[in-house]
Amino acid sequence: MEGLAKIEDLGKPRVVIVGGGFGGLELAKALRHAPVQVVLIDKQNYHTFQPLLYQVATAGLEADTVVSPFRKILDEQENFYFRLAEVQRIDAARQVVETSIGLVRYDYLVLATGATTNYFGDEQMERNAIAMKSVEDAIELRNTVLSNFEKALQLGDEEQLNSLLDFVIVGGGPTGVELAGALSELRKHVFPRDYRELDFKQMDIHLVQSGDLLLKGMSAEASAAALKYLQDFGVQVHLNKRVKSYDGYTVTLNTGETLITRTLIWAAGVAGAPVEGLPAECLRKGGRYAVDAFNRIKGQPAIFAIGDIAAMESAEYPEGHPMVAQPALQQGRLLAQNLERLLAGQPLQPFQYEDKGSLATIGRNHAVADIRLLGKDIKTQGFFAWLIWMFVHLMSLISFRNRLFVFLNWSWSYFSFDKGRRYIIGRTREPVPVEATTEKAIV
Repeated sequence: MEGLAKIEDLGKPRVVIVGGGFGGLELAKALRHAPVQVVLIDKQNYHTFQPLLYQVATAGLEADTVVSPFRKILDEQENFYFRLAEVQRIDAARQVVETSIGLVRYDYLVLATGATTNYFGDEQMERNAIAMKSVEDAIELRNTVLSNFEKALQLGDEEQLNSLLDFVIVGGGPTGVELAGALSELRKHVFPRDYRELDFKQMDIHLVQSGDLLLKGMSAEASAAALKYLQDFGVQVHLNKRVKSYDGYTVTLNTGETLITRTLIWAAGVAGAPVEGLPAECLRKGGRYAVDAFNRIKGQPAIFAIGDIAAMESAEYPEGHPMVAQPALQQGRLLAQNLERLLAGQPLQPFQYEDKGSLATIGRNHAVADIRLLGKDIKTQGFFAWLIWMFVHLMSLISFRNRLFVFLNWSWSYFSFDKGRRYIIGRTREPVPVEATTEKAIV
């Protein structure tokens, strides 16, 4: 076939996995002993541990502690091949994937493309807000925060000064809550030492949530505790309010209220990241593929989808499983078994999601945990929940190196009250120009 990418043919059924997130990577690892050739395609050459991106954004961790190269993770897996490429289109009739490096043939195709930030069609918001879906986003946010404070040192006008010091976070899920908690820690323990000329009593942190609860999907006890912790930390929580517009300076809420900020962080929603080429009827609401109980895309016997991109509708989950790591991991493991069953002519096993619970941290010594252990539902908040959160996230990191360095960073930060990664390297979101209202400050 003309235009094929250069990949050795092992003479075995080829499983092509698009996307190396939690689901795609877990599937590749679980196929290590299967009689197949595994080809993983991703536009990055590393796996990102997204739950800790907010700590990269708030100077708590180095970026390289939350990423691991695919080739390093799977360097001993003889049936594994990786290609750095962007997937452009699926040609199901010819069983090939069109990529930026050429055509990749498959016997079985697994889409694990994950999710992308959902701005709900608001182009102005997309231009001006900062998202939190990638390492690049996290570094850009860190750079922007620090750069804005450097600019604030030269301002005398109070409104413009506050526009650089204040933050608006949109979305009261785990990402929004954890970011708000981390920023409040920086405001209390770190920034006053770095920027002694600034009055951090003027630094306001706003969290805007469209519903009446934070951490939707967790228990009422977790939601109430998260709200109390944030309020105790001085975060201004706006429940039952929506952001109507943001022009890079003024945030307008649906109530008519306005907030002034140069930094709006969008954590309000995600949508699936589908690939072109499959019929429109394969997609469901939110850009997710409709899959059966075996994660097979409906009408496509050789194409599967797992994780955030898959919508497996059921009585318990009418809109598909939660777009978090656990469903992706579990689907990846089961699909590996089912692919082996398929090759052996055995019946496939349907997917049953085992909900192990949810966790969220809200600053130092404070977290909420809804966990299921030994068939029992356990709800806890405060310091004990914070220890659980730390242990679970530490052990979930891919490599021993990452676990070691994250543990050392956390230990140092805890005892020193310091966040040592406060440097500006790389991309910074430049503020939208606003007409000056005061004369240039004199240095």
